[in-house]
Amino acid sequence: MSNTTNQPATLPPESAPRVVSLDALRGFDMFWIVGGEEIVHALAKISDAGVVRLVDQQMDHKPWEGFAFYDLIFPLFVFIVGVSLVFSLSKTIARDGRPAVVRRLLRRALLLYVLGVISYGGFATPFAQIRLLGVLQRIALCYLFAGLAFCFMKTRGQVILCGVLLIGYWALMTWVPVPGVGAGNYAEGKNLANYLDSQYLPLRKWDGDHDPEGLLSTLPAIATCLLGVFAGTLLKSPRTDRIKVFWLTFGGLVLVALGWLWNDQFPVIKKIWTSSYVLVAGGYSCLLLAAFYQVVDVWKFQTWARPFIWIGMNAITIYTVFHLISFEKLAERLVGGELNSHFFGRFGSLAIAIVVVAMTLVLCWFLYRRKIFLRL
Repeated sequence: MSNTTNQPATLPPESAPRVVSLDALRGFDMFWIVGGEEIVHALAKISDAGVVRLVDQQMDHKPWEGFAFYDLIFPLFVFIVGVSLVFSLSKTIARDGRPAVVRRLLRRALLLYVLGVISYGGFATPFAQIRLLGVLQRIALCYLFAGLAFCFMKTRGQVILCGVLLIGYWALMTWVPVPGVGAGNYAEGKNLANYLDSQYLPLRKWDGDHDPEGLLSTLPAIATCLLGVFAGTLLKSPRTDRIKVFWLTFGGLVLVALGWLWNDQFPVIKKIWTSSYVLVAGGYSCLLLAAFYQVVDVWKFQTWARPFIWIGMNAITIYTVFHLISFEKLAERLVGGELNSHFFGRFGSLAIAIVVVAMTLVLCWFLYRRKIFLRL
């Protein structure tokens, strides 16, 4: 009998290739946060081209209802967290068991949560200005609960949980009355999610008495992460690449269609993370993942994606650094003031935006070359 028969059947193969498209897509997502958006805005100031104007309009969040490209940035990242945890937690479950996974989930979620508090000023701000719920805090909670679902539920159970979160959130927002307003009102400041924030979320809230990363809207955000788990389960399966890309594409189109159909009754609103918004954003995320997977992992066209990979391998680090250090002020020290007005003229804001992106890429490249990574 050969030695291989004594190896645990659940151990993943050591030679399993890394899904590079995940790093590239994560970096593509972060690129717009760390300077890509400002480059587009700067170009719009100096160009009347219709395409530039159209893209520029997509670089701002919708004030309330509707969907722009920039409304995809945050849910796409949460979706990618779900995809990634399938690969990382599967290895830990096979090697160390579920108790080790739970400890890992709690430890990393706590780290992310603390980084979130620090990124919004931490304890350097007055106590009342500490923000308990924000972007990183929401990612931490989504990572924790989606990770626990992946650890203790089969795929069918995860699908049921996702449906319960989306339908349950819709039911609460639609049928539970808000004092002085009534039920089924989705306007800002008059809906149930905003009301619960105003009553029960302490300390600083981003929008006055409510927060876009508030208490109740965290529930459908977990569903966004679970959609990523489903995509990750598909990618990790032994199915052919063609089948994987087909189902990601088909599933993405179905989710987008269902989300916009639901929009007629439950509007697509990022600031309260409506269930229709989850489906629309999740659908677009699936389509982007399908495209990146086909190009980067199947066709192996990776050279163009290297800057995105550098950013994507250290996305949390870069996001935190951007909140602690003003790259824009550093760029102004290099190409600002009289130098900017004399040499760049009307291209001044574009020059500063490009320098910010360049500094970011240099930092990410340095961390990548040194193999310094902080990731989920």
